[in-house]
Amino acid sequence: MLEMKIKEKACRGCRLCLDVCPTDCFSFNEETGKAEVEILENCIACLSCGYICPSGAITHSNYPAVSNFYRNIHFSQRMEKFL
Repeated sequence: MLEMKIKEKACRGCRLCLDVCPTDCFSFNEETGKAEVEILENCIACLSCGYICPSGAITHSNYPAVSNFYRNIHFSQRMEKFL
């Protein structure tokens, strides 16, 4: 089963994960100033949030491996300048 975690100490509160998530998995806790995984069931494992997170606070595990371009970190790094 898919797991996604946000390291609370690493999260900077930039909200980029909220902006990039196509399925609205995240919420923002105003009290802590941190992002939180709210609805994990919505996650399609596109890994966009983990890729865009400037502090590397978001990790995924147990997601199905497929050959989609957005899951290929080397391809994504080459395409970064266009995103």
